[in-house]
Amino acid sequence: MAQFIHNAWYVAAWSEEVQRKLLPRTILNEPVVMYRRENGEPAALLDSCPHKLAPLSLGELKGDEVECGYHGMMFDCTGKCSRIPGQPNIPPSAKVRAFPVVERYNAVWIWMGEPELADPSQIVEVPHYGEDGWGLVDGQYLHFKSNYLNITDNLVDPAHTTYVHKRTIGGASASDVSVKVEQGDSHVLAYRWIKDEPPVPLFEKMGNFKGNTDRWQYYYLHMPSVSYVDFGGIDTGVEPTEDNKDKGLRSYSFNFLTPETDSTTHYFWLHVRNYHPTNEDVDRDVEHLMTLTFNEDLDILEEIQKEQDRTGIRERVRLGIDNAPARIRKMVERRVAAEQPTDSA
Repeated sequence: MAQFIHNAWYVAAWSEEVQRKLLPRTILNEPVVMYRRENGEPAALLDSCPHKLAPLSLGELKGDEVECGYHGMMFDCTGKCSRIPGQPNIPPSAKVRAFPVVERYNAVWIWMGEPELADPSQIVEVPHYGEDGWGLVDGQYLHFKSNYLNITDNLVDPAHTTYVHKRTIGGASASDVSVKVEQGDSHVLAYRWIKDEPPVPLFEKMGNFKGNTDRWQYYYLHMPSVSYVDFGGIDTGVEPTEDNKDKGLRSYSFNFLTPETDSTTHYFWLHVRNYHPTNEDVDRDVEHLMTLTFNEDLDILEEIQKEQDRTGIRERVRLGIDNAPARIRKMVERRVAAEQPTDSA
């Protein structure tokens, strides 16, 4: 079984997906049904009627309540049963679990753990989101046939870009540049600088560099599975202050990984950039380039998942570049263990 952290916020859907109709989605091996209430606020229930376990998503949305498509039981957005056709008394057990949800960054976030711990301030901040001078591409989704931890491994691994992303963000000059790792209470950072090297394809297409560049790759992973890459470049020799980096070519690529099952993952992503921020053609170029990049990851990670399933082995040897992934998996293990009930006997 996969190790899932339940007391955390996950992206359940993009805001535009949640409408006045029932939207089913599996999250952390649990069936969830989402919809938008008449006042516009999102709601999420366990997609399982307590009577015969029929999926509520096969029923109908009536007002702010869901009618089960099997026997017509009605449930409000708190999961309380308000009606059982032909039966005036409603048993206390006739209820459905409701999940806390909030909207932020044009996405609906869901809390799958203990409701009283659901603090929206724990949602990671997206730098420059919605700011003038910064372009935005969001609403993007991919479905990975891979365990989410294989993807988090990938997302804090700058070393793979040279080989997997030759057509997009990779560059052979970075192959021997070491990766540094830092760890905080709830995040891991893997990063490196590649200095005085020719621009990578993205820089050649979107930048305006005088010659060689100094570029950075900062790979953050916030527990349990929110990744973002602070990626960019400046002309070689320019002092790498935050102000100068913002004046160079810079982007923040956010990846919101929501485990679907033990071996599949919902992959939501958005991209904030400072180059050509209002150019719709560049929006389309970024969408195409990032989708191509993530599909390069998808292809190899799905093959890795197949081999792991076949052999029952995650890896046979560990390399120095596995420092950050190993830290993340240990942090996940500790968080999962902390959520387990203790034996009070």
